[in-house]
Amino acid sequence: MTTTDTGVRSLLYLACAVAFVVGLHLMNSPRTARRGNAISAFGMGAAVVIAGVHAAEAGFEWTAALVVLIIAVATGALIGALTGRRVKMTAMPQLVSAFNMVGGGAAALIAVDETLRASANAAISAAVPTALGILIGSVTVTGSLIAAGKLQGFVSGNPIRLPAHRMLEATAVAVALLAVIWSVLTPDGMAPLAVLVVSALSVGLLVVLPIGGADMPVVISLLNACTGIAVAMAGFALGSTIMIVAGALVGSAGTILSVLMGKAMNRSIASIVIGGFGVGGEASAEKGDAAGTPARETTADDVAIQLAYAHKVMIVPGYGLAAARAQRECADLGNLLAERGIDVSYAIHPVAGRMPGQMNVLLAEANVPYEQLHDLDGSNPEFPLADVALVVGANDVTNPAARRPGNAVSGMPILDVDKAKSVVVLKRSMGHGYAGIDNELFTEPNTTMLFGDAKTSLQQLLSAIKTLVA
Repeated sequence: MTTTDTGVRSLLYLACAVAFVVGLHLMNSPRTARRGNAISAFGMGAAVVIAGVHAAEAGFEWTAALVVLIIAVATGALIGALTGRRVKMTAMPQLVSAFNMVGGGAAALIAVDETLRASANAAISAAVPTALGILIGSVTVTGSLIAAGKLQGFVSGNPIRLPAHRMLEATAVAVALLAVIWSVLTPDGMAPLAVLVVSALSVGLLVVLPIGGADMPVVISLLNACTGIAVAMAGFALGSTIMIVAGALVGSAGTILSVLMGKAMNRSIASIVIGGFGVGGEASAEKGDAAGTPARETTADDVAIQLAYAHKVMIVPGYGLAAARAQRECADLGNLLAERGIDVSYAIHPVAGRMPGQMNVLLAEANVPYEQLHDLDGSNPEFPLADVALVVGANDVTNPAARRPGNAVSGMPILDVDKAKSVVVLKRSMGHGYAGIDNELFTEPNTTMLFGDAKTSLQQLLSAIKTLVA
């Protein structure tokens, strides 16, 4: 292989890295996210092809390299296409968690292979990233598996603690760290490799089990960051610049997102990892001042009158909208109101739903204009000007109790829905959100409740408004 060939390959990898960066930047906005995803996918596809050519040039039989590359790409593409088409948007967080598991597992297996092929006098510069790749990748595997199980309902969303759980967790972490040192000092040893893999898998399991359902979005982001770091470590072990760049981008993006989500929930990353918040809807003894006040129930016809003759309506989507798959009905309602000259906007909390950006994607899928989608900072100044705030399946992110100390959502930035002139909440019942406390918004004097499935309720509103203005 000539120096020119190496230089050309490096430039091509650099172009792929630029595609990753540009694609990641474009994903900042729902308007450009699809284009960003396509650019990133093109960059990854190009990197795979370049890697295949490099493998052939490095001494592998061209036929074998080509067959392995084609089989791997075809298998991955088939799995991705099938899951992308079949998995519902409400199950997307579970899918992301599963992909985290696959990515972390792949990075860990690469590092394991490097360990199995290492010699006794392997350089420490290679042994350290290899051991760290096994550690982080293995933690990601079991952690992501449990997170996906909690989101899917296979594992309870409540915090789960084994007998002497904290002691087991601390022991597993200590053994894993010692195994990393042992593996670095004995790069070709099978015993340290086995201890490292088992202890790291145990750490992922023990850390995620006691974390409640409310914190799962942040856990997914953290595990995504771990996957990126594991890939970067595998890149160091292999001497692959493109893997280092791709892993670093994923790791940094996941870390930044985790921090931002933690701030949106008024939760530190440390408190989330320690676990215990979010009881999957169980009742709490904690009550607000208005807990004994009955909620006022309304009808679709009454809500239709409010909406049809309002000047400004703000729609607040939550996980209930996603669970009911009511995004198209919600978009139709917004379009109908906008056609009447009503100012319509959508107020989206950073952690609405189970994954950051889930509400944006759902509404964009229903062709809601991007300019109508407003984040928390853009929405809160508008609520006092709104005639009606229509809350569709949102709970904890609208709870005024967050403004008071001493409860599970204290200090959490919320949407100031209660400041609108009138608030209408579409919800199945008065049940709790993941924080497990009463939502004081439901009993505010300016709030009425329209009980029922979100999809059905929105259809009733659409029909009532059309009849009213016919």
